[in-house]
Amino acid sequence: MSTREEGTFCLVLHSHLPWLAHHGSWPVGEEWLYQAWAHSYLPVVNLLRRFAEEGRRDVLTLGVTPVLAAQLDDPYCLRTFHEWLGHWQLRALQASTLPGLRDLGAAEHLAATRATDAFETQWRHGFSPMLRSLVDSDVIELLGGPLTHPFQPLLEPRVREFALRTGLDDTALRIGRRPAGIWAPECGYAPGMEEGYAAAGVERFLVDGPSLRGDTFAAHTVGSSDVVCFGRDLEVTYRVWSPKAGYPGHANYRDFHTWAHEVGLKPSRVTGKQVAPQDKAPYEPELAEETLRVHVKDFVDTVVTRLRSLREEHGRQALVVAAYDTELFGHWWHEGPAWLEGILRALPEAGVRVTTLGGALEAGHLGDPVDLPASSWGSGKDWRVWDGEQVADMVETNTALQRRLLALPRTRFRDPVRDLAVTEAMLALSSDWAFMVTKDSAADYARRRATVHTGRFDAIAAGTADLPWEDRVFGHLDARLL
Repeated sequence: MSTREEGTFCLVLHSHLPWLAHHGSWPVGEEWLYQAWAHSYLPVVNLLRRFAEEGRRDVLTLGVTPVLAAQLDDPYCLRTFHEWLGHWQLRALQASTLPGLRDLGAAEHLAATRATDAFETQWRHGFSPMLRSLVDSDVIELLGGPLTHPFQPLLEPRVREFALRTGLDDTALRIGRRPAGIWAPECGYAPGMEEGYAAAGVERFLVDGPSLRGDTFAAHTVGSSDVVCFGRDLEVTYRVWSPKAGYPGHANYRDFHTWAHEVGLKPSRVTGKQVAPQDKAPYEPELAEETLRVHVKDFVDTVVTRLRSLREEHGRQALVVAAYDTELFGHWWHEGPAWLEGILRALPEAGVRVTTLGGALEAGHLGDPVDLPASSWGSGKDWRVWDGEQVADMVETNTALQRRLLALPRTRFRDPVRDLAVTEAMLALSSDWAFMVTKDSAADYARRRATVHTGRFDAIAAGTADLPWEDRVFGHLDARLL
């Protein structure tokens, strides 16, 4: 254990998937949800529960979007995910009988059985009871966010306010309190948005490092407000995952893209970026474990070196914030949950204070006020992923949709049909659809989803719809508040 205090480290995990229930299964759709649930959400929650049992506090900051929380609490999703876990066990059992896949099948069957046991004993009433226990015991700080993860800079002010307030209300209903901070979808920011945050009771949010011109060694109040922004330290964050490289791409880790299609399992290691799937080497857990130890040490050394450099530059103890999608750990990067546990145990041993965003403020990591530019954490650190040429038609469609949404006649009494119309509009405005089109990742599915929800809004608003009650995502949503 180091006796020297090197500085403060905050790990922020952003958990989000768009609404997938009842909207297809494979290769995108519900399968996406179930894979992330089994391979990321279950192991990350198990890790946090272990820390809770050890008496650890302020371990990390966890963002959970309302639309993801809705799925992890939804009775239909709970039932069908349980069935998916059973199919995982059966696929693994079949693999254990096939030449070349026996060891993989045995390991996967054990993992599937453990996941099923955890689900049946801990998740029977959904995610929110467990999440609330982690919040109440101060193991995590929870971040909320706008309802369906819309790209806020492209929203009309009234729609933006409604999405944020209703999203915060949703989190409060699920865990018993409104979160003090949010993960702004895609870290999207437009000048002046901090005023809306302050009005909604939001105290802190995330931006990407370039929004602060790399000045991420402390948090900063924004403009003339008391709302605080934290910047993601890219020098540290990109050691794990960057647009071009990072630990998960190492040759010894399990390859995400290569499948043994007869059993639906992933039998190969990365081997090499230019190696064809059929030529990749078999996955070897022992090699992966050795590599993982190296990468845990490398990350800890990187954090310590960065904190020392920032302290020398600024003359005070510094803060490093590393932020990632939760789905990276386990779903995309098979070894990710073990890496998380490794660094969260090793950093305190190296003299680094590990805490939450709120804990960093309590430790005094607050710098001078800043004025932020229009920004995001997407390509170019601007808005091009969500308003660029490839999605110009979607931006135009969404702008017109918002006008029609705001033109809905006011009513005195609550109307569940109008509530459903507003829900469909909010689902259409999810930032995921433009992202998937720009990145050419299941672009057809994304365009279809945006079109379906826009069409459903129009049909419901016109009174011509057979009501799609499967999209009754938020029972508390009240259209009158728009």
